[in-house]
Amino acid sequence: MSASNTFAFDEAYCLDQFRRLLAIDSTTSQFREIQDYVVGEIGRLGFPVTVTHKGGVIADLGGEGNPLVVSAHLDDIGLMVRHINADGTLNVCSVGGLYPLYCLEENVRVYTRDGKVYTGTVCRTPNSIHVTEEELRTTLSDYRKNVCVVLDEPVKCAEDTRALGVETGDIIALETRMTISNGYIKSRFVDDKACAAVLLAAMKYIKENKVALPRKVLAYFAMYEEIGHGTTYLPEGVKDYLALDIAPTGPEQNSEEHLVSIFAKDSRFPYHWEMTSELRETAIRCGIDYVMDIFTPHYGTDGDASVLAGYDIRHAAIGPGTANSHGYERTHIDGLKNTYALTLAYMLR
Repeated sequence: MSASNTFAFDEAYCLDQFRRLLAIDSTTSQFREIQDYVVGEIGRLGFPVTVTHKGGVIADLGGEGNPLVVSAHLDDIGLMVRHINADGTLNVCSVGGLYPLYCLEENVRVYTRDGKVYTGTVCRTPNSIHVTEEELRTTLSDYRKNVCVVLDEPVKCAEDTRALGVETGDIIALETRMTISNGYIKSRFVDDKACAAVLLAAMKYIKENKVALPRKVLAYFAMYEEIGHGTTYLPEGVKDYLALDIAPTGPEQNSEEHLVSIFAKDSRFPYHWEMTSELRETAIRCGIDYVMDIFTPHYGTDGDASVLAGYDIRHAAIGPGTANSHGYERTHIDGLKNTYALTLAYMLR
């Protein structure tokens, strides 16, 4: 019997949680609202939960001995106000790996430090092809030179913008535009809120079915993965670390949106050979649709952060094949199902 049949996947719950997580802006460092939401949902599911000082949620799923951490991250890439231009537009810099070509013409929300929120759009400068065609065709987009955020406010100069309370260091979150068509899920921040929803769905299955875990398992929802230090803290005694994160697709990749990928290596180093082999053996035994893949030159997971922090752990990573990483991303519900099945099967191995 396949794992997808053994561990009934509550698709409605998973997609509902994905939508709820997407509805909360959480550009890296802006964690409080989404942390509070996840703490509440975990409490509703009935698991003990703690939060880390810098931001992060850890739930105890039960079991005894040989602790395993299973993680997904809740922070999104986005922008930050670098300075205010003379015409009242915002010069911006990236938070995480957000390239200009992947956010031009996107609607945004600007969060000020005194709690105000303004809408706007990421634009080229100049911004109209009808009057600047050659320049727009031949010049690359660059945050420092020709990209800005235009506020939906009648501002004409820097003083007008500052009068709104907007200033250097304010966070800018991108619209997600989540939609589902023929099983394909399209949205910003599939990375990694889809995997966070998968992890919540696995937790729901464990609780509702009174699953007895053969080892202690901790679910870790991290808040700083996109800038490299989401899980540089781990609870005492952790032995193994499994990151749930997207598997980017591409011309030389095995990853595909209907499948779960088991990561052999990323841009930092190989994942633990024995733990990765255990995941592969589990997928084969349970009839889970999987592939092995390698992700270079610009990819890493929170498991890498824990290893680099000095923890004596084995680390591995799995996740759904996902196209257009760090842009308007796309995966498939089958990829989420297979990730869910392998996550639960490995917890119970």
